[in-house]
Amino acid sequence: MSWFVGYVRSSVGAKTIMAVTGLLMVLFAIVHMIGHLQMFGGQDMYNAYASFLQSLWEVKWPTRAGLIAVFVIHLVSAIRLVMMNRAARPVKYAKYTPARSTIAGRTMALTGLVILAFVFFHLAHFTFGGVQPEYFHLPDGHGRHDAYTMFVRAFQNPAMYGIYFAAILLLSMHLAHGASSWMQTLGLRHPKYPWTDKVGPALMVILFIGYMAPPTAVLLNVIKLPGA
Repeated sequence: MSWFVGYVRSSVGAKTIMAVTGLLMVLFAIVHMIGHLQMFGGQDMYNAYASFLQSLWEVKWPTRAGLIAVFVIHLVSAIRLVMMNRAARPVKYAKYTPARSTIAGRTMALTGLVILAFVFFHLAHFTFGGVQPEYFHLPDGHGRHDAYTMFVRAFQNPAMYGIYFAAILLLSMHLAHGASSWMQTLGLRHPKYPWTDKVGPALMVILFIGYMAPPTAVLLNVIKLPGA
């Protein structure tokens, strides 16, 4: 057991933990995105999907707890890596000139904190109804929570759309750069497979378009309330 503790405490172990937790967050983001794309199926389809998720009490709360745990472990590992890197180089560069690093790579810590704040905002908005309470838990014609109407009302507001646009852009950039990093850490990137270098950029495009397609359709009045 001591070897495992030593491994986890090492920089290699911290990178591995970040890679695994990062992969789990990417998988969740993709599943969550696919769920929201059901907005294009109309009110009944989206509300049926939302009602189905709410009915899975035994799955819903363990999943939420697991996601929080994954997020916290990822964050703690990131902080430990930053501290270890600083300890390894206590004297700063006289002049730091990044050669191959990207903006996304150099701002991972900052975007991570912004995304954390956005997650709390998103939960307050759609899970706890603290942002637009007047549209929270309205019933539809079948007595279900009208998540469809809440979604439409939210993104009819240009300011709300702007908040999510900026946050989803940062989230997509963060997860895309993270994907390139964890693939490298897990040994999945190899010169023999040059296509692996395209996974990160492709993931960014897919997540951004997939998440922003429904809100954009609402803003452009393509997705609208029944009878509107």
